[in-house]
Amino acid sequence: MKVTIYHNPKCGTSRTVLAAIRAAGIEPEIVHYLDDPLSRDALKALFARTGQPVRALLRRNGTPHDELGLDDPTLTDEALIDAVARHPVLMNRPIVATDLGAALCRPAETVARLLPQTQVKEDGK
Repeated sequence: MKVTIYHNPKCGTSRTVLAAIRAAGIEPEIVHYLDDPLSRDALKALFARTGQPVRALLRRNGTPHDELGLDDPTLTDEALIDAVARHPVLMNRPIVATDLGAALCRPAETVARLLPQTQVKEDGK
């Protein structure tokens, strides 16, 4: 199974999710989106895969969210995506994408629904 994590190594939740993916026996593709920002089209596609409103995927703390006035209810999803394309730090993290879907993994336990379920076999059964 292909797993991609949009990761910020400075984020504790992102590190926890990465560890959970590896504990499941999967070495994911790691996208350091702050160092290698996603294109506008890639952001739009990733956000759409989550099924969440674009606003739900924005990060406020430690970002220019408030200075950019992103709480303005008249801003369209397109305008919000443009802001994230210009300021990648606005994308909340970590977002994980797999064959089973994509999600913002906050809380970290959210990643479990995106990973294959392991079957626990009892001895002799």
